[in-house]
Amino acid sequence: MAERLLINLEDVSLTFGGKPLFEGLRMNICEGDKICLVGRNGAGKTTLMRLITGDLEIDAGVRFMLPGLNFGYLAQKVDTNPQHTVREFVLSGLRDISEIEYRGHLADMMMEPLELVPDATMNTLSGGQLRRAALARALIEEPDVLLLDEPTNHLDISAIEWLENYLRQYRGALVCVSHDRTFLNAISQKVFWIDHHKIRICPYGYKQFDDWAELVVQQEAREIQNMQKKLAAEVDWTQGGVTGRRKRNQRRLGELYRLRDKLKTDKAAYNQRMRVIETDTLKPVQASKIIAEFKHVSKSFTRDGVVTPILDDFSFRILRGDRIGIVGKNGSGKSTVIRLLIGEMEADSGRVARGKNIEIAYFDQNRVELNPNKTLWDTLCPSGGDYVFLGSGDGQRPIHVCGYLKNFLFDPRIARDRVGTLSGGQQNRLMLAKLMTNPGNLLILDEPTNDLDMDTLDMLQEMLSDYKGTLIIVSHDRDFLDRTVTEILAFEGDAKIEGFIGGYSDYYAAKQKRNAPAPQKKAAKAVAAPEPSDSASKQKSKMAYTLLHELESLPDKIHSLENEIQQLNDRLLEPDLYISDPAAFDAATKRIGKAQKELERAEARWVELEEMKQGSEA
Repeated sequence: MAERLLINLEDVSLTFGGKPLFEGLRMNICEGDKICLVGRNGAGKTTLMRLITGDLEIDAGVRFMLPGLNFGYLAQKVDTNPQHTVREFVLSGLRDISEIEYRGHLADMMMEPLELVPDATMNTLSGGQLRRAALARALIEEPDVLLLDEPTNHLDISAIEWLENYLRQYRGALVCVSHDRTFLNAISQKVFWIDHHKIRICPYGYKQFDDWAELVVQQEAREIQNMQKKLAAEVDWTQGGVTGRRKRNQRRLGELYRLRDKLKTDKAAYNQRMRVIETDTLKPVQASKIIAEFKHVSKSFTRDGVVTPILDDFSFRILRGDRIGIVGKNGSGKSTVIRLLIGEMEADSGRVARGKNIEIAYFDQNRVELNPNKTLWDTLCPSGGDYVFLGSGDGQRPIHVCGYLKNFLFDPRIARDRVGTLSGGQQNRLMLAKLMTNPGNLLILDEPTNDLDMDTLDMLQEMLSDYKGTLIIVSHDRDFLDRTVTEILAFEGDAKIEGFIGGYSDYYAAKQKRNAPAPQKKAAKAVAAPEPSDSASKQKSKMAYTLLHELESLPDKIHSLENEIQQLNDRLLEPDLYISDPAAFDAATKRIGKAQKELERAEARWVELEEMKQGSEA
């Protein structure tokens, strides 16, 4: 069945906190759309979701919503009844209470991969568990439109992969805000980019968004230059910088891969570090090379009489210059290792030896060091004054607080605003700004990517590429780990910990190879096929004329479909069309769905035939 138009916003304007947030905003959501919503922190992603659901009133413009639509919404903050059980809370997402019995099995299916205990009461849940319960609640009704605001926060990688598979099969429309590139690549078919109070619509999934956005930026830069308007500085700061940063990141990513290759050549030494180390103390000559050492460390926790082992005779060395990513399920011991490392917790047995002159800088995902009543200025200049001092000792240098805020993508005009007025992503960015004034020689980041926008992630990746100290990152963001670390420490549960050289993709590939079933031995040796003759080889490699003709005709077909889709979009965005001409509105809605599928098939066919052509010419 062709996709119906579910929601349409036409020339919508909205002012928030006395500032214009959207001006002339135009967008629509059709049945089956899989949309990711991107934009800088504070651009209005969460506000747009509330506009979609009707929670906020628009200042001007037209909002159309198909009658009878039901929504599932995972917000960043969720209100709960502390006395309810998790199961009661999840089922409270149903509009029709008569479906509770019918949907009960679905609730159980969702709670299991999200590691939720159905009978636990809400007041006993951690922040991460509460987030996962809210996700299950949003999914339970299988709504017409599902809105997810940072759904991967507090999920471990196995839960994220389960959610990816669930959303790929989801039949309703989806709008998702996330910083997780790998997650967005897996689930999205379209991108809504909030930029300068408007929405730019990329007709492809997030996997192609960077290339598409770069073309858009380049085209706009050319237009601005041709019009001879004095906006070059603004474009360079707000958009051109994205392109430049992407190119630098590609170069640095290449350097990271070369470092991984170097590590692989010394695999024996790496494996030695994962074995039990018998030395009793750190020798003075080793102090500059060994940052810390876990020696036969064991740690467990007891709750309700049940003992859960976290570390069991764990030995590991952290060397100067290491770039370690820590992954694993929630509760597997990742945070425990960090707390042991920085001295916030003691081991049950064994000990953690730290090298001399270690300066630890720690990013805590709970942002406990941020005072919501302080201003951004006071947070960065706790001793007063107008300057932030970078580094320590003789190498310390000053930078004006407004300039430093701008480096972290803040508008200097909000320097005197209170921290509590910032979004979660902006607060994380401020935490990073505060941390980077003196990152020490051991930088530990616990889930640093939560709530960050893509520009900030690129900026953070660039900073970490320049960092010369020892780096430890706890994260569930697979793409970010691939871009920043050279080793993975995987907490597999039941106190089992394994080390892998490379990023997350290398760890995943090694794990898949290890878990793959062994190939079965053949009963008899296969008879070798005869070698093809030269004439047969030439006939096989030559591409058929009919296929060449099809390849040559596809660009025109693709161009024609793109024009048709654009015209249909313009037609559907007419605010009174669905009232003045229902038949035309219905015909355009049905046709645009078919045209989009035809375009996808044509593009896929063009890629396939082009590869065949290149193969035949090789």
